[in-house]
Amino acid sequence: MKLKSVLLGVFGLASAVATSQTTWEIGNTTLTEYDLVTGMEIPWEILWGPDDHLWMTSRKGEVLRIDPTTGDYTTVLEKNVMNGGNGEPGMLGMAMHPDWETTPKVYVVYCAGSSWNGQEYLSVFDWNGTELVNEQFLLTIDAGGIHNGSRLLVLPDNTLLMTAGDVGSSGLSQSMNSLQGKTLRLNLDGSIPDDNPLPDSYIYTLGNRNSQGLALGPNGIVYASEHGQNSNDEFNIVEAGGNYGWPQVEGFCNTTAEEAFCEENNVIEPLKAWTPCIAVNGIEYYNHEAIPEWQHTVLLSVLGGLGGQYERLSVLHLSEDGLSVTSEDQYFSSFNQRIRDVAVNPYTGSVYVAFNGPSYPGSGPNIIKEFRNEEFASTVSERPDDLKPMAFPNPCTDRIQFEWEHELRNVEYTVYAFTGETVAQGQVNNKLLTLDTKGWSNGSYFIALTHANGTRTATFQVVDAE
Repeated sequence: MKLKSVLLGVFGLASAVATSQTTWEIGNTTLTEYDLVTGMEIPWEILWGPDDHLWMTSRKGEVLRIDPTTGDYTTVLEKNVMNGGNGEPGMLGMAMHPDWETTPKVYVVYCAGSSWNGQEYLSVFDWNGTELVNEQFLLTIDAGGIHNGSRLLVLPDNTLLMTAGDVGSSGLSQSMNSLQGKTLRLNLDGSIPDDNPLPDSYIYTLGNRNSQGLALGPNGIVYASEHGQNSNDEFNIVEAGGNYGWPQVEGFCNTTAEEAFCEENNVIEPLKAWTPCIAVNGIEYYNHEAIPEWQHTVLLSVLGGLGGQYERLSVLHLSEDGLSVTSEDQYFSSFNQRIRDVAVNPYTGSVYVAFNGPSYPGSGPNIIKEFRNEEFASTVSERPDDLKPMAFPNPCTDRIQFEWEHELRNVEYTVYAFTGETVAQGQVNNKLLTLDTKGWSNGSYFIALTHANGTRTATFQVVDAE
């Protein structure tokens, strides 16, 4: 794989030096924590794109394209979504066409409509270098106020998997007359693959309640995470034609009624289940040398359930053949933030984590954080040595200063509290910006600055003087 230079852009904001950042010890590996982007409204999908940018869907109805070096982002798609993105429906899963150089297309799932009566669209858009255009609808199914899925995953055979939840009607999951409560498989043009388990049907698996994680692992294994009801969140292997039991079976086949149903219907049991529910979500297979302790694992985003308390990134260690989970490690629970999705930088091995706020169903402003092994990243990237902290001192008491590596002229900025209100705004006309924070409440804030390359953000803390 060709290594990508990660020099800062001419008009970017200076990044914080590693010595001022929080670090995490993962065995013998040190990860440095960075706030890549702050202020998004409920990031749902994050993925590394073939254009070497991080792409994100917002449940509120946006697609963002983010420069992973600077954190600059642009909004490349906006859609009106069901309930305005409040609750569970909204803009959800996303995937990229595998032949990006000749066919730059992006697949997106979103729910449109009002209240509990809406439609869930699987659409494909053309990427024109600036925005997503020329929407083509590939599939339309019913959307509900809950349980809409929906992750997307392009398989090595150039077909597309889409998870579809049961929209709160559990009986649909076993019905072959419904696409709800299933994993669906399509050709990239929206047609039905000839080798699907059922002739002329999108249905690839059935008996699913609400799968919201898909990842391609070793040897072509496809993994999925699935929400249980009150017990038995599941981590599964996706098998063509497989029945996963819902609603007759939750988790393993371990009651008399479940055992009978499992034997009659050849139900596929999970590799791992969690009771009480922890609210499993986006997953990513990790096998990068940057974090040896995480090689051959699945990184699992955990929202923490309706009442919280379980929020974390779980690292599921796999057996050599990838067919079982040997152990689970847990990280980042101290943020007390719902973790929605995770993505990996293929060059540096950095892990990006999308946070959704402290409580169900998630609320902004939110953060995407990067966790980077600086020692490894320095061997594959070019990075200036003399960058000054973007925000300092941080935390601050009565003043905060921002410094840019180049002068900016007539560039608008706004400072927001994490409670949502605007606390300052103005223009930047040089390399420095100093703000008086006397009288500001203790807490977290972020600045958003829109310039020629997009919008840049940075977080900072205001505290009382000791």
